Amino acid sequence: MPSVFHVNITCLFSLSLSHSLFLPSVCLSVLISRSYESFELHYRSVSLMTRAHNATLESIQYARGTLRLLDQRKLPLETVFDEILTVADIWTAIKEMRVRGAPAIAVSAALAIAVAAGNELKKKDGACNSVDGTRRFLLESCDTVMTARPTAVNLSKTLIQMKRDIADVTANTAGGLVEACAVLAEKIYAEDVAYNEGIMRHGAAHLTQLVKKSKLSVLTICNTGALATSRYGTALGVVRQLFYEGKLEQVYACETRPWNQGARLTVYECVQENIPCTLICDSAVSALMGSRPIDAVIVGADRICRNGDTANKIGTCNLAVVAAHYGVPFFVAAPSTTLDPMTADGESVVIEERETMELTHNMATQQRVVADGPSLRIWNPVFDVTPAALVTGGIITERGVLQPSATAPFFDITRIVGAS
Repeated sequence: MPSVFHVNITCLFSLSLSHSLFLPSVCLSVLISRSYESFELHYRSVSLMTRAHNATLESIQYARGTLRLLDQRKLPLETVFDEILTVADIWTAIKEMRVRGAPAIAVSAALAIAVAAGNELKKKDGACNSVDGTRRFLLESCDTVMTARPTAVNLSKTLIQMKRDIADVTANTAGGLVEACAVLAEKIYAEDVAYNEGIMRHGAAHLTQLVKKSKLSVLTICNTGALATSRYGTALGVVRQLFYEGKLEQVYACETRPWNQGARLTVYECVQENIPCTLICDSAVSALMGSRPIDAVIVGADRICRNGDTANKIGTCNLAVVAAHYGVPFFVAAPSTTLDPMTADGESVVIEERETMELTHNMATQQRVVADGPSLRIWNPVFDVTPAALVTGGIITERGVLQPSATAPFFDITRIVGAS
């Protein structure tokens, strides 16, 4: 008799009637046979119960065997979904920032590899014409996609774990192995939705208890909402929850040069849901905090090191420095998949640098708007590292808020990662 193991993922969320948001109920039960003589997947229910003001934006459209990703470079002027068929498609989509946001990148990558394997399986002489060939295709695909963007740890962590799981599965057929990969990817997708909900709930509760005001004004950078994740968002998810509970006075969004994710995407999400939002240029942060009551700064993260040093969109450290000067609590909101206990501190983080034309050209018209000459040099890092000492409010995860110690080391994220 083949050995059989059960994987039960049940994420049932509820809030008391005092909360204004009905949160997702995701219930996934998977029965996997080690020999794959019996394989059964039950989505007993995958439902998202929403009110009219709930998050409706989706950057990922997935059904078993198909994947479409919203090209976020074209927002807010155009809504265009790209069909992802191959590993090359997802690598390009990630590299070119058609899909962006650390959680969304990881989820999209996992789903895309499963879809690509399914498409390869349909080919008469494809790479997935045998169990061994399929396993090799899946493992090599994970390695390839991991190279698309180096700084966001979610991508590498997700695909490394996916490789381990694929290596552990014993399948009788290539189709069984492809199906197992799809189950793994769908589990990653469902879990990220659950992570979003936990971050929203813990973050909003902590902020309202800390600030003790009827309505809060917060500042954020880049886009950390539904477009950057599987459903609600991380930092912007906390903002959403405050809004749903009637506790948000205003969210201030930095435009986030050079790709303007704050202006193009965060403002877009806020406008779609009538969330009160004020757009500011990146260099207006100090003027804002010096002239208006800002209760908290909330940012996302692409990687959080063991000591709490945080790699995030370029300009994040600027916000932290200014927040420290004005005594405004600075929070990082991210799922536990963004925590990287293997990287001791920010000095070890590889910072991605992108094309110089992002600074020298109008991104819409592709026309150069900066003088050219042999004496000119362009430096375009995509991320910076905020020292843990400046994360004065804490790190908000789906499991709760990790608050800083009074002295260094200010954080030990293994307290959360160790609970995995």
